[in-house]
Amino acid sequence: MRPSILNPLFAEASALKGVGPAVARGLARLGLNRAVDLLFHLPVSAIERFRVEELSMAWVDRIVTVELRVVGHDAGGPRSPTRVRCMDEAGNPVTLVYFSDRGGYAKKLLPVGERRLVSGRLERYGQALQMVHPDHVVPVGTADTIPEREPVYGLTEGIANRRMGVLVQSALERAPELDEWIEPSVLSTRGWPAWREALTKVHALDAEGPARQRLAYDELFANQLALMLVRADTRRRRGRPLPVTGKLAEALTAKLPYRPTGAQLRSVNEINGDLAQASPMLRLLQGDVGSGKTLVALLAMLTAVESGAQAAMLAPTEILARQHLANLTALLDGLPVKVAILTGREKGRTRAETLERLAAGDIDILVGTHAIFQEAVTYRDLGFVVIDEQHRFGVHQRLMLAAKAELPAHVLVMTATPIPRTLTLTVYGEMDVSRIDEMPPGRQPIETRVTALERLMEVYAGVGRHIANGGQAYWVCPLVEESEKGDLAAAEERAASLREHYGAAIGVVHGRMKGPEKDAVMAEFADGRLSVLVATTVIEVGVDVPNATLMIVEQAERFGLAQLHQLRGRVGRGSGRSVCLLLRSPAISETARARLALMRETNDGFRIAEEDLRLRGAGEILGTKQSGEAEWRLADPVQMAELLPVARDDARLLVDRDGGLSSARGQAARTLLYLFERDAAVGLLRSG
Repeated sequence: MRPSILNPLFAEASALKGVGPAVARGLARLGLNRAVDLLFHLPVSAIERFRVEELSMAWVDRIVTVELRVVGHDAGGPRSPTRVRCMDEAGNPVTLVYFSDRGGYAKKLLPVGERRLVSGRLERYGQALQMVHPDHVVPVGTADTIPEREPVYGLTEGIANRRMGVLVQSALERAPELDEWIEPSVLSTRGWPAWREALTKVHALDAEGPARQRLAYDELFANQLALMLVRADTRRRRGRPLPVTGKLAEALTAKLPYRPTGAQLRSVNEINGDLAQASPMLRLLQGDVGSGKTLVALLAMLTAVESGAQAAMLAPTEILARQHLANLTALLDGLPVKVAILTGREKGRTRAETLERLAAGDIDILVGTHAIFQEAVTYRDLGFVVIDEQHRFGVHQRLMLAAKAELPAHVLVMTATPIPRTLTLTVYGEMDVSRIDEMPPGRQPIETRVTALERLMEVYAGVGRHIANGGQAYWVCPLVEESEKGDLAAAEERAASLREHYGAAIGVVHGRMKGPEKDAVMAEFADGRLSVLVATTVIEVGVDVPNATLMIVEQAERFGLAQLHQLRGRVGRGSGRSVCLLLRSPAISETARARLALMRETNDGFRIAEEDLRLRGAGEILGTKQSGEAEWRLADPVQMAELLPVARDDARLLVDRDGGLSSARGQAARTLLYLFERDAAVGLLRSG
């Protein structure tokens, strides 16, 4: 159970003063549903206010605080603003402008003849100076109520910055003093404040460098401690060794028309080394799109089969599961290995027969979606589990599948999203990692071009020629910020336009479609019944359509590098030459220009991922926004690189020296795990 001291922080945001239904909806749009979310909603920048005695054009576009004398009011009509004429101490005129001045608010606030201290952004209006809706208007003797520096928060419609600041302060009032979980030597060396003091300083913009670092460290330390506890628990449990004889693997490689790459063979050896041990394997297999992860996974599954165990392969979607089945069946042709599939589509007698065969041990390798770890599914002897596209599945689902085995099963998770080394430690710290960092021979690099959107009609002509020659193409529409409806409209509009030019063989997939509906369109494209597939979201990772050799990404500057690389990987899957065309908007930033230039320059996913981490940060790099997993709220990439090794060493010291969390610092760390919602690991603690 969560420690009671944290309960005030996990109260709904609606429990805070001033949060009615409308404000609660606005906060929810920002993911701020509880007091703790507001606490961790750190300022993104600061307003600097300059105290001036005399106004001039030199101060235009700056936020200034100045003493003014009110000269008069010009009230407009029902739709016109109220203008308050004022003068500074030197007699320079300035107008304060109020739109929608209901009830004569401006007149009450600024009576004629009175002096007021006014703070806001100074603007130029023709040859005159004005201030629209000043931030602060206070009596002259209360200058201390106007802050010189003010935090600026991420906002949404209906919640102004000042309101957000008040809500954050309300959340801060709920923050308790907590016992220290950081190793004392780390704390003193870094000069970091205590946890609550650090939060207060960051929100007050007071000596915030060390305070921000401390908060980032807390998040990284919680993560590393949780991963370490999961890892220690896995190693404590006794599994079963699956010794390698290599006969089936040799039979398979002998009939391949190519030799596996050195990176594939190295990965197979690393996996086989783990399988030979009694402690269950937990290994991540990283490989760029097309690097041959499936073959590595199959060779490992054959080791399990040779040892008399069954293997299961879990895919995130039905279409990917069927694709894996087709690939495995072709590779295993002529070998004494029985493969079957189980997805939501298998029903009635077919499903019952599969379940019977599985329980009897008549199926060696089962491929499927999450259906393969439902309660009704029983294995005779599950020894090895392969999970494709790891970031789609949580730790909970991994454990459910591994629990199907009598003894804990060996687990191999695969991802086609190249992950920077820093992030690998952060997200997959409980796993050993194998990297396939070279491509199979004969695979042609994809040609990447960048073209301006103004040349759209030329692009249409090129698509027409491509289709006429029997080719297929993907067309990815831009991400419309915060609006699925916007994404959908963009895709439908593009598909309609393409149909006008090329007829009806144009399909659309988008994030609001149900799984089976999306799978049906993808299957039509895979079967060649559609010429162009228009997509709003990242097209299903791993979908293999060799005849699709053209990828068009509209407004490519809106996508991150990792996403662009994933999209590009949908083509180049056959022997034909493939092209990825990145359409850019007329005016783009220097950063966006650099990203697109890098895409044109390299096909190396690992280099792209490192650059993406540097440019965008860790929150989005794994598609975590799409998959719903926790983003990094406090730690940025620079802090990760610097603090992660320290956090890992500190977590190891706590686990090894204190044998879990039995010490006073250990109990504080237990609270930390709950604070950052890493409490799934608490069940694994020796001291509870």
